[in-house]
Amino acid sequence: MHQAMGSIRVMVLWAAGLGAAVQFSKLSLFLPELELLYPNTGSTLGLLVSVISLFGALFGLIAGALATKVGLRRFLIVGLVLGATVSLVQSYLLSLPIFLLSRVLEGASHLAIVVSAPTLIALNSTDRYRPIAMTLWGTFFGVAFALTGWFGIALVESYGLSTLFLLHGCYMASIALIVLFTIPNKPHLPRVGAVRRFGAPALQDPRPAPGTSNNHALTPTNLITTHKNAWTSASIAAPGAGWLFYTMTFVALLSILPSLMESEARAFTAAALPIASIISSLTIGIILLRYMSAVHVLIIGFIAAILFAVPLSWFPSEPLLCIALFSALGLVQGASFASIPQLNKTGSAQALANGTLAQAGNMGNLLGTPLLLAIVLAGGIGAMIAFVVICYVLAISVHLLLAKRRARSV
Repeated sequence: MHQAMGSIRVMVLWAAGLGAAVQFSKLSLFLPELELLYPNTGSTLGLLVSVISLFGALFGLIAGALATKVGLRRFLIVGLVLGATVSLVQSYLLSLPIFLLSRVLEGASHLAIVVSAPTLIALNSTDRYRPIAMTLWGTFFGVAFALTGWFGIALVESYGLSTLFLLHGCYMASIALIVLFTIPNKPHLPRVGAVRRFGAPALQDPRPAPGTSNNHALTPTNLITTHKNAWTSASIAAPGAGWLFYTMTFVALLSILPSLMESEARAFTAAALPIASIISSLTIGIILLRYMSAVHVLIIGFIAAILFAVPLSWFPSEPLLCIALFSALGLVQGASFASIPQLNKTGSAQALANGTLAQAGNMGNLLGTPLLLAIVLAGGIGAMIAFVVICYVLAISVHLLLAKRRARSV
């Protein structure tokens, strides 16, 4: 009974993540419709999509500290209610300046959800199923984009963007109500399985995690200290440090690679890439997590991604190579989230780790696509692949370095 209830809670929290991901996909997949709605706006239109990433890059870790202060469940509900309200207001198709302001508020909503929901998933999962639950959480972005593409495009073509925003708002409000009645106010923290490979901290370590002192006052001094302690912690910073290099390439490659295909393979490749990452994360990723640490799995994913990326320099229009690359990145996707509870035993430390991951991920999303496009224009496909390989080598190096630090501290 307890296990079944835990599974229900995990699915509810994952559904909250889908709503947060749609905050991106409901605009990024409908740029032509936005151009009709706001003609002659130029680069400002792109700001509608990216302003959420900017907010997360600046305030991701602050959101992690705030979640610990106000309570994870309450923070999640506030994020869902704010997101629902913003989407419902957006359904009135606001003027561009007001719409931009609404996207800033939506950035706050998005952060509250992606920091609190995965932490609550870890707290509501048993040792045995926690890696699976965190891997499932790691698919929320790709699943949301796929669902928006499959159902949202037809919906918008028939009824317009206003209806999409209205339905999204109703969805977020419904999830907020379900969270209110299904997620306990103070979830019991199950024992986090101690994974000592690559220097993961022992569960019995009584010392408080860095950056998680009992003083949660959000003063400027404390926020600076929290940033310093979290980003210098070998356990709290590790998931986000690797995630930065992953997000620098993932969305950018998802945007660029299909355009390199032959015309008949373009649509297939665009749909297959995110699906490939989801499938590999939920199959190969979960199997590997049964036998090795999450850090091991994501390093394997980065190594495999390098091996599949290099041949793209010579065969850039080969769809199967692109699919193989995204399958490898699927291992990184799930294992990065699974590493958070493995490396951080307390709820407050996990919230901060999710905050660093959100901060790094938004920074990567913000910079990755324009940077890769500039590299392609300046140096061609070979230069782009070289940049991608460098990112993955840096990710592996950072994880190995932080693992050595954790081993020394133990």
